[in-house]
Amino acid sequence: MKKLAVLLGAMAITGASFAQSMDTPMSLEGVLGYNGSSLNWSAPTIRFRYFVNENIAGRVQLGLGDGTGTPASESYTYYENADATGNSGTVDISRSGWNAQIGGEYHMSATDRLSPYFALGIDFGGGSYSETWTNSDGGSYVDGLSAQVDAGYSMFGVSAGAGVDFYIVENLYLGVELGLGYSSMNYDDVTTSVTVSAGGTSTTTTDIAGNAKETYTGTGSPSANFRLGWRF
Repeated sequence: MKKLAVLLGAMAITGASFAQSMDTPMSLEGVLGYNGSSLNWSAPTIRFRYFVNENIAGRVQLGLGDGTGTPASESYTYYENADATGNSGTVDISRSGWNAQIGGEYHMSATDRLSPYFALGIDFGGGSYSETWTNSDGGSYVDGLSAQVDAGYSMFGVSAGAGVDFYIVENLYLGVELGLGYSSMNYDDVTTSVTVSAGGTSTTTTDIAGNAKETYTGTGSPSANFRLGWRF
C-alpha cells in the first residue's frame, strides 16, 4: 500500500509539471484577434515557433484576410420599385488579403504552468478589392449602368509586445498577447470603369484615382490576440 501511494504521488508530481522543455522545441497555434471593438477569428491564421533554447524562440505567423473580420465577399440587390418589384440590379463586392509576421520571443523563467515572454515582430501583407455593378450605380437600381471598380493595398509594420503561455496539460497551452504596433498602408490606384448603355449604344469611361498612404499606431491585430497552441 505504501509503495502504491509513493507511485501515485510521483505520477501526480510528474503530471503537474508542464513547463517548456527542449524535448519539444516547436509549437503551432491558432490566433484569435481583437480588432478594437470585438473578438474575431483572424483565421485561417497560424503561428509557428521554434525554441533555439529555453529562453529564445523565433516565430512566423501567416494568415488570410485583413485581420479585422471583414467578409471576403458581399452581394446586394436593388429593385426598380420601392416594394422590391420590377427589374433589378446587383452590386458584387470581392476582397482578398493576406498578412504575415516574422519575429522573436524572449521567455523569462517559467513556473510549472506559466511561461511569460516579450516579443518583437515585423509585419507585412497585402490585398485586393473589387466591385461589379450591373444595372446599378452602386447604391440603387439604374437601368443600363454598369461599372467595375478595382483597387489594392500593401502593408508594412513593426510591433512589440508581451504575452504569456498557460499550459492546460502537458504541451497544450492557452496564450494571451498584447502589444503596440506601427504600420504603414500603401493603397494602389483605384480604377473605375463605368459603362452606360442607351438606345443600343454603350459608352465606357475610365477614371484612375491617385494612390494614398496612411500610417497607424496602436494596439490591435496582430498585436492583441488570444491563442491556443501545441508544443511538439
